[in-house]
Amino acid sequence: MAYYLGIEVKQNEEGIFISQESYTKEILKKFKMDDCKPISTPVECGVKLTKHDERESVDPTFFKSLVGSLRYLTCTRPDILYAVGLVSRYMENPTTTHLKTAKRILQYLKGTVNFGLLYSSSSNYKLAGYSDSDWAGDSDDRKSTTGFVFFMGDTAFTWMSKKQPIVTLSTCEAEYVAATSCVCHAIWLRNLLKELSTPQEGPTEIYVDNKSAIALAKNPVFHDRSKHINTRYHYIRECIARKDVQVEYVKSQDQVADIFPKPLKQEDFIRLRNSIGVTRQD
Repeated sequence: MAYYLGIEVKQNEEGIFISQESYTKEILKKFKMDDCKPISTPVECGVKLTKHDERESVDPTFFKSLVGSLRYLTCTRPDILYAVGLVSRYMENPTTTHLKTAKRILQYLKGTVNFGLLYSSSSNYKLAGYSDSDWAGDSDDRKSTTGFVFFMGDTAFTWMSKKQPIVTLSTCEAEYVAATSCVCHAIWLRNLLKELSTPQEGPTEIYVDNKSAIALAKNPVFHDRSKHINTRYHYIRECIARKDVQVEYVKSQDQVADIFPKPLKQEDFIRLRNSIGVTRQD
């Protein structure tokens, strides 16, 4: 076993397992949650938080310390990325409601301390990405959240969950903006892999579960439905025309990026957690 900046690396016949088990235990102890009751998901399905919460305020320094500690854990735990990003929005004036949501993440970690990412040997070096978004999920500014994940083989190796910089007017537009962010990252990854002598043959497939967004991306005509969308988000069309990427439809139940932009029911969360390669190492 090797350690690097709190990250533990174990290698066996199954592959390489990366986790932060010891660091997770330190966080639980630091915030006096090492004896808490475990819970099955990091964020409650349907939760709605706001900056204008009228509950009692809590110490911002303590809250920032908690969120910062959780943020570093997302290096090997993409399953908590959305939850951590959600509570990160309220660090300026946190309340007991925000703190309760953050502590729920600790309760989830209590039951999944020894979880991490298993990278098994594979001959599949083809890059593939999944892109998804919610729509107007932020209660304060009605901005949507972008989530995407990339695979080479069976385990995720890069992921993102981030609030979009603009307010979108439809689900289609939110998905289109998310897909453009995913494509930009795909182009960067393709260039990086080329430098590492692993060039990608053919276009990188990006999977989206919204047919309207796919049609908008593939249509070179700047028609009335997309005039209001910032020009920078039409970069995706140029990448498709150059055959750097190829946008494909995937059913919602097979959209693994769904774990990054929104809270999910327990059964859906566990299914997608398994899909991105987060697993227990005994």
